[in-house]
Amino acid sequence: MAAMKGDTPDWEDFLAGYAAGVDAPFSNCWRELSAAYPDAPVLLSRRADPEVWLRSMEATVLPRTREILAKDDRDPMVPLFRVIFRDLFTDIDDGDQAKAGYQRRLDEIRAEIAPERLVEWQPGDGWEPVCHALGVPVPDLPFPHESSTADYLSRKGARAHNDAQRVASLRSSN
Repeated sequence: MAAMKGDTPDWEDFLAGYAAGVDAPFSNCWRELSAAYPDAPVLLSRRADPEVWLRSMEATVLPRTREILAKDDRDPMVPLFRVIFRDLFTDIDDGDQAKAGYQRRLDEIRAEIAPERLVEWQPGDGWEPVCHALGVPVPDLPFPHESSTADYLSRKGARAHNDAQRVASLRSSN
């Protein structure tokens, strides 16, 4: 959270052992990370348009985000989720605001990252764009699709079960 709020860590120490980072919270630090690693490609994962992105978010991330944000601030996930989404929207239920924030982020990245570093990629593009940018051969394996809506929703059930166990544990310890 501190890094997302502008308190930039020593990235070498902070990311020791990692070769890459995707999605939040890494994506929230795209400016700082791209400056810290000026030779690294920047992968801009995007949808066909903001409406497609919002539909995907409504089917996956936003319901969970609403659940988290409805919790008491003592839950450490609440401030984390607030920071993750603060540059996209202030009202989670305002689809137009969310789409505008999404488009604004795409535009900012395109404007600030040199075209030779920027790899724009959409779900379904497969290995080729990423492997080309990294200068590595395309694997002879199917591209993993672990962020499909169906996969996300199946993980939702596991999260709900774990949350219920955590709450039961907290109640029994009080």
